[in-house]
Amino acid sequence: MGKKDYAKPGEFTTLELMAVCGARAIKNGEVVFVGTGLPMIAAMLAKRTHAPKAKIVYEAGFIDSNAIDIALSIADSRLGYRASAAIGLIETLGLLLQGGHVDVGFVGAAQIDEYGNINTTYIGDFEHPTVRLPGSGGGNDIVSSAKRVVIIMTHEKRKMVKKLDYLTSPGHLDGPGARERVGLLGSGPSLVVTNFCQMDFDPETKRIRLASVHPGVTLQEIMENTGFDLLIPENVPTTEPPTYEELAILRAIDPHGIYIPRPEQSK
Repeated sequence: MGKKDYAKPGEFTTLELMAVCGARAIKNGEVVFVGTGLPMIAAMLAKRTHAPKAKIVYEAGFIDSNAIDIALSIADSRLGYRASAAIGLIETLGLLLQGGHVDVGFVGAAQIDEYGNINTTYIGDFEHPTVRLPGSGGGNDIVSSAKRVVIIMTHEKRKMVKKLDYLTSPGHLDGPGARERVGLLGSGPSLVVTNFCQMDFDPETKRIRLASVHPGVTLQEIMENTGFDLLIPENVPTTEPPTYEELAILRAIDPHGIYIPRPEQSK
């Protein structure tokens, strides 16, 4: 293999780096369950680079999508381009996910705790919430049943919390053996991608652990924006920047910057 030509700081945005991190988490031949936004772009990028045989599944029912245009919703007809099948929610959530056929699922989070449990329901008190959120959608199904889960979110102290306001989707619950104890099918969250870093989960404790720090970000910034005790290994690498090839393909996927504004649009 030839030497990779990596982009330099200032030549890519944080959102572009996050999408690339998501794409790199997908292996060739895997069944990938995604929604819109960064997960969709990450899956499309993976399919056009290192994982051409990945099969992208959208909740609304498009199976093995080969879309060439980005979509505005999971039911956008553009996602049906050269798809192997167009089915429905019962089949995608019930047969594919709960049948154990999804290798990796992508979700977001309004709140996440140190075990990867997710809240997307409300912020505040149950009777009088300060913010009402969209709820689970297919999130609970994905996090419960996919073989592994990638979470993409912004890194803020109000989102990285010690205790959730509401448990919408179960991560590793209260630690080792918890998912098995309650009968969950999948192995739970495996990677969290934020605008500051990548985090994985300690195999022994199932707690979130720092895996890599994005270029230009300090450890202090990460700690100040995390509301729980983050596991920090002795040697934490810098996140590998996007290659110029990845950036070119990424920008061709979203040419108008709908989900990922270009560097000049971000100024």
